[in-house]
Amino acid sequence: MSSTTPVPTAPGRPPRADLRSRILAGESTIGAWASLASLASTELLARTGFDWLVVDLEHGASTEADLHGQLLAVQGTPTSALVRVQSAERMRVGRALDTGADGLMIPRLETEAEVAETVSWMRYPPAGIRGLALSTRGAGMGAYTHDTVAAEINPRITGVFQIESPLAVASAAAMAALDGVDVLFVGPADLSHAMGIPGRFDEPAFIAALETVVAAARAHGKAAGILLKDGAAIPPYRDRGFTFIGVGSDTGWVTAGAKAQLAVAKAAMAG
Repeated sequence: MSSTTPVPTAPGRPPRADLRSRILAGESTIGAWASLASLASTELLARTGFDWLVVDLEHGASTEADLHGQLLAVQGTPTSALVRVQSAERMRVGRALDTGADGLMIPRLETEAEVAETVSWMRYPPAGIRGLALSTRGAGMGAYTHDTVAAEINPRITGVFQIESPLAVASAAAMAALDGVDVLFVGPADLSHAMGIPGRFDEPAFIAALETVVAAARAHGKAAGILLKDGAAIPPYRDRGFTFIGVGSDTGWVTAGAKAQLAVAKAAMAG
Protein backbone atom coordinates (compact mmCIF):
# COMPACT_ATOMS: atom_id res chain seq x y z
CA MET A 1 0.00 0.00 0.00
CA SER A 2 1.47 3.37 -0.98
CA SER A 3 1.99 6.13 1.58
CA THR A 4 -0.69 8.20 -0.14
CA THR A 5 -3.39 5.52 -0.03
CA PRO A 6 -5.81 5.82 2.91
CA VAL A 7 -5.75 2.81 5.19
CA PRO A 8 -8.95 0.86 5.90
CA THR A 9 -10.81 2.62 8.67
CA ALA A 10 -12.95 1.65 11.61
CA PRO A 11 -16.03 3.76 12.44
CA GLY A 12 -15.01 7.25 13.45
CA ARG A 13 -11.41 6.77 12.38
CA PRO A 14 -9.91 9.44 10.12
CA PRO A 15 -8.47 8.45 6.71
CA ARG A 16 -4.91 8.19 8.04
CA ALA A 17 -4.90 6.58 11.43
CA ASP A 18 -1.53 4.88 10.99
CA LEU A 19 0.87 7.76 11.73
CA ARG A 20 1.88 6.50 15.15
CA SER A 21 2.55 2.97 13.93
CA ARG A 22 4.60 4.34 11.04
CA ILE A 23 6.68 6.47 13.41
CA LEU A 24 7.31 3.60 15.82
CA ALA A 25 8.23 1.33 12.89
CA GLY A 26 11.05 3.74 12.07
CA GLU A 27 9.52 5.24 8.95
CA SER A 28 10.59 8.76 7.98
CA THR A 29 7.76 11.28 7.65
CA ILE A 30 7.52 14.85 6.39
CA GLY A 31 5.13 17.50 7.63
CA ALA A 32 4.38 21.19 7.78
CA TRP A 33 2.70 23.85 9.88
CA ALA A 34 -0.82 25.15 9.25
CA SER A 35 -0.62 28.55 10.90
CA LEU A 36 -2.89 30.90 8.96
CA ALA A 37 -6.25 29.78 10.41
CA SER A 38 -7.42 29.44 6.81
CA LEU A 39 -9.48 26.37 5.96
CA ALA A 40 -8.54 26.72 2.30
CA SER A 41 -4.83 27.00 3.05
CA THR A 42 -4.93 24.04 5.45
CA GLU A 43 -6.79 21.86 2.96
CA LEU A 44 -4.40 22.83 0.17
CA LEU A 45 -1.45 21.74 2.30
CA ALA A 46 -3.15 18.48 3.25
CA ARG A 47 -3.98 17.69 -0.37
CA THR A 48 -0.34 18.28 -1.32
CA GLY A 49 0.51 14.95 0.31
CA PHE A 50 2.37 15.72 3.54
CA ASP A 51 2.37 12.86 6.02
CA TRP A 52 1.21 15.18 8.78
CA LEU A 53 0.25 18.79 9.43
CA VAL A 54 0.45 20.67 12.70
CA VAL A 55 -2.46 22.98 13.41
CA ASP A 56 -0.59 25.49 15.55
CA LEU A 57 -2.50 26.90 18.51
CA GLU A 58 0.68 28.12 20.23
CA HIS A 59 2.04 30.58 17.66
CA GLY A 60 -0.41 30.29 14.75
CA ALA A 61 -3.53 32.36 14.08
CA SER A 62 -5.98 29.57 14.91
CA THR A 63 -7.82 29.36 18.23
CA GLU A 64 -9.63 26.43 19.81
CA ALA A 65 -12.81 27.77 18.20
CA ASP A 66 -11.22 27.19 14.76
CA LEU A 67 -10.00 23.71 15.55
CA HIS A 68 -12.93 21.58 14.40
CA GLY A 69 -12.90 23.11 10.93
CA GLN A 70 -9.12 22.89 10.68
CA LEU A 71 -9.19 19.19 11.54
CA LEU A 72 -11.94 18.51 9.01
CA ALA A 73 -9.86 20.29 6.35
CA VAL A 74 -6.98 17.88 6.97
CA GLN A 75 -8.79 14.66 7.76
CA GLY A 76 -10.67 14.54 4.48
CA THR A 77 -7.28 13.66 2.99
CA PRO A 78 -4.66 10.95 3.77
CA THR A 79 -2.68 13.48 5.87
CA SER A 80 -2.69 13.15 9.66
CA ALA A 81 -3.78 16.13 11.74
CA LEU A 82 -1.67 17.01 14.76
CA VAL A 83 -2.44 19.92 17.07
CA ARG A 84 0.17 21.96 18.90
CA VAL A 85 -1.66 23.01 22.05
CA GLN A 86 -1.06 26.41 23.62
CA SER A 87 0.38 24.82 26.75
CA ALA A 88 0.43 21.53 28.61
CA GLU A 89 -2.79 21.77 30.61
CA ARG A 90 -5.27 18.93 31.11
CA MET A 91 -8.23 20.79 29.61
CA ARG A 92 -6.30 22.04 26.56
CA VAL A 93 -4.99 18.53 25.90
CA GLY A 94 -8.40 16.96 26.42
CA ARG A 95 -10.29 19.48 24.28
CA ALA A 96 -7.92 19.09 21.34
CA LEU A 97 -8.24 15.30 21.48
CA ASP A 98 -12.02 15.41 21.96
CA THR A 99 -12.24 17.61 18.86
CA GLY A 100 -10.59 14.78 16.94
CA ALA A 101 -6.85 15.44 16.67
CA ASP A 102 -4.83 12.42 15.51
CA GLY A 103 -2.15 13.45 17.97
CA LEU A 104 -0.68 16.37 19.86
CA MET A 105 2.51 18.37 19.88
CA ILE A 106 3.25 19.56 23.40
CA PRO A 107 5.52 22.59 23.94
CA ARG A 108 7.61 23.84 26.84
CA LEU A 109 7.98 20.73 29.02
CA GLU A 110 11.36 20.03 30.57
CA THR A 111 11.20 16.99 32.85
CA GLU A 112 10.19 13.35 32.78
CA ALA A 113 7.55 14.01 35.45
CA GLU A 114 5.91 16.80 33.44
CA VAL A 115 5.82 14.66 30.33
CA ALA A 116 4.47 11.61 32.18
CA GLU A 117 1.63 13.68 33.61
CA THR A 118 0.76 15.07 30.18
CA VAL A 119 0.79 11.60 28.61
CA SER A 120 -1.72 10.51 31.26
CA TRP A 121 -4.13 13.20 30.02
CA MET A 122 -3.86 11.76 26.49
CA ARG A 123 -4.96 8.20 27.38
CA TYR A 124 -8.30 6.84 28.53
CA PRO A 125 -8.19 4.66 31.67
CA PRO A 126 -6.62 2.40 32.64
CA ALA A 127 -3.57 3.72 30.75
CA GLY A 128 -4.28 7.34 31.71
CA ILE A 129 -6.85 9.72 33.14
CA ARG A 130 -8.28 11.33 30.00
CA GLY A 131 -11.89 12.32 30.56
CA LEU A 132 -14.36 10.22 28.62
CA ALA A 133 -17.43 11.25 26.65
CA LEU A 134 -18.42 8.73 24.00
CA SER A 135 -20.25 11.40 22.00
CA THR A 136 -17.12 13.43 21.18
CA ARG A 137 -15.50 13.40 17.76
CA GLY A 138 -12.27 12.15 19.30
CA ALA A 139 -14.13 9.12 20.67
CA GLY A 140 -15.80 8.37 17.34
CA MET A 141 -19.11 10.14 18.08
CA GLY A 142 -20.66 7.03 19.54
CA ALA A 143 -18.91 4.53 17.28
CA TYR A 144 -17.33 2.80 20.30
CA THR A 145 -18.64 1.48 23.58
CA HIS A 146 -17.32 1.83 27.10
CA ASP A 147 -15.77 -1.62 26.64
CA THR A 148 -13.97 -0.79 23.39
CA VAL A 149 -13.13 2.92 23.32
CA ALA A 150 -9.82 2.78 25.20
CA ALA A 151 -8.50 -0.16 23.18
CA GLU A 152 -9.46 1.53 19.91
CA ILE A 153 -8.38 5.11 20.61
CA ASN A 154 -5.39 4.97 22.97
CA PRO A 155 -2.97 3.11 20.65
CA ARG A 156 -3.28 5.57 17.77
CA ILE A 157 -2.87 8.92 19.55
CA THR A 158 0.51 10.29 18.47
CA GLY A 159 2.53 12.07 21.15
CA VAL A 160 5.09 14.64 19.99
CA PHE A 161 6.99 16.36 22.79
CA GLN A 162 9.13 19.40 22.12
CA ILE A 163 12.70 19.79 23.31
CA GLU A 164 13.26 23.50 23.77
CA SER A 165 15.70 24.00 26.66
CA PRO A 166 18.95 22.59 28.04
CA LEU A 167 17.00 20.90 30.84
CA ALA A 168 14.73 19.22 28.30
CA VAL A 169 17.82 18.00 26.40
CA ALA A 170 19.19 16.55 29.64
CA SER A 171 15.83 14.84 30.28
CA ALA A 172 15.45 13.53 26.72
CA ALA A 173 16.37 9.90 27.47
CA ALA A 174 13.97 9.69 30.39
CA MET A 175 11.21 11.27 28.30
CA ALA A 176 11.79 8.89 25.39
CA ALA A 177 11.49 5.89 27.70
CA LEU A 178 7.84 6.73 28.39
CA ASP A 179 5.11 4.93 26.47
CA GLY A 180 3.11 7.61 24.68
CA VAL A 181 6.15 9.72 23.83
CA ASP A 182 6.55 8.88 20.16
CA VAL A 183 8.63 11.83 18.97
CA LEU A 184 11.19 14.08 20.66
CA PHE A 185 10.84 17.24 18.59
CA VAL A 186 13.52 19.91 18.68
CA GLY A 187 12.30 23.48 18.45
CA PRO A 188 15.50 25.01 17.01
CA ALA A 189 14.70 28.65 17.67
CA ASP A 190 13.61 28.20 21.27
CA LEU A 191 16.41 25.77 22.06
CA SER A 192 19.10 28.02 20.60
CA HIS A 193 17.78 31.03 22.51
CA ALA A 194 17.58 29.04 25.73
CA MET A 195 21.19 27.97 25.21
CA GLY A 196 22.30 31.58 24.77
CA ILE A 197 23.22 31.08 21.09
CA PRO A 198 20.12 32.47 19.36
CA GLY A 199 19.78 31.26 15.79
CA ARG A 200 23.33 29.88 15.67
CA PHE A 201 22.41 26.38 14.59
CA ASP A 202 25.96 25.47 13.54
CA GLU A 203 27.45 26.02 17.01
CA PRO A 204 29.12 22.87 18.37
CA ALA A 205 27.03 23.07 21.55
CA PHE A 206 23.80 23.15 19.54
CA ILE A 207 24.87 20.23 17.36
CA ALA A 208 25.80 18.29 20.51
CA ALA A 209 22.31 18.93 21.86
CA LEU A 210 20.80 17.59 18.64
CA GLU A 211 22.94 14.47 18.89
CA THR A 212 21.80 13.93 22.48
CA VAL A 213 18.15 14.09 21.43
CA VAL A 214 18.65 11.71 18.50
CA ALA A 215 20.54 9.23 20.67
CA ALA A 216 17.78 9.31 23.30
CA ALA A 217 15.08 8.71 20.72
CA ARG A 218 16.96 5.89 19.02
CA ALA A 219 17.72 4.14 22.31
CA HIS A 220 14.02 3.77 23.01
CA GLY A 221 12.69 3.12 19.51
CA LYS A 222 11.23 6.60 19.13
CA ALA A 223 11.66 9.28 16.47
CA ALA A 224 13.68 12.47 16.62
CA GLY A 225 11.96 15.42 14.97
CA ILE A 226 12.82 18.96 14.01
CA LEU A 227 11.37 21.95 12.17
CA LEU A 228 13.52 23.20 9.29
CA LYS A 229 13.30 26.26 7.07
CA ASP A 230 12.65 24.20 3.93
CA GLY A 231 13.12 20.82 2.32
CA ALA A 232 16.57 21.70 1.00
CA ALA A 233 17.83 21.78 4.60
CA ILE A 234 16.97 18.12 5.24
CA PRO A 235 20.17 16.20 4.28
CA PRO A 236 22.43 17.01 7.26
CA TYR A 237 19.57 16.46 9.72
CA ARG A 238 18.56 13.23 8.02
CA ASP A 239 22.17 12.11 8.28
CA ARG A 240 22.15 12.91 12.01
CA GLY A 241 19.15 10.64 12.45
CA PHE A 242 16.10 12.90 12.35
CA THR A 243 13.12 11.11 10.80
CA PHE A 244 10.11 13.30 11.70
CA ILE A 245 10.81 16.53 9.85
CA GLY A 246 8.78 19.68 9.33
CA VAL A 247 9.74 21.72 6.28
CA GLY A 248 7.95 25.03 6.75
CA SER A 249 4.56 26.64 7.11
CA ASP A 250 1.78 28.18 5.07
CA THR A 251 2.71 31.54 6.59
CA GLY A 252 6.31 31.26 5.42
CA TRP A 253 5.41 30.02 1.96
CA VAL A 254 2.85 32.77 1.33
CA THR A 255 5.38 35.37 2.44
CA ALA A 256 8.24 33.90 0.42
CA GLY A 257 6.10 33.43 -2.68
CA ALA A 258 4.73 36.95 -2.51
CA LYS A 259 8.19 38.46 -2.06
CA ALA A 260 9.59 36.43 -4.95
CA GLN A 261 6.81 37.46 -7.32
CA LEU A 262 7.05 41.11 -6.27
CA ALA A 263 10.80 41.06 -6.98
CA VAL A 264 10.17 39.52 -10.41
CA ALA A 265 7.46 42.06 -11.17
CA LYS A 266 9.63 45.00 -10.11
CA ALA A 267 12.51 43.72 -12.24
CA ALA A 268 10.18 43.28 -15.23
CA MET A 269 8.76 46.78 -14.82
CA ALA A 270 12.24 48.26 -14.56
CA GLY A 271 13.38 46.45 -17.69
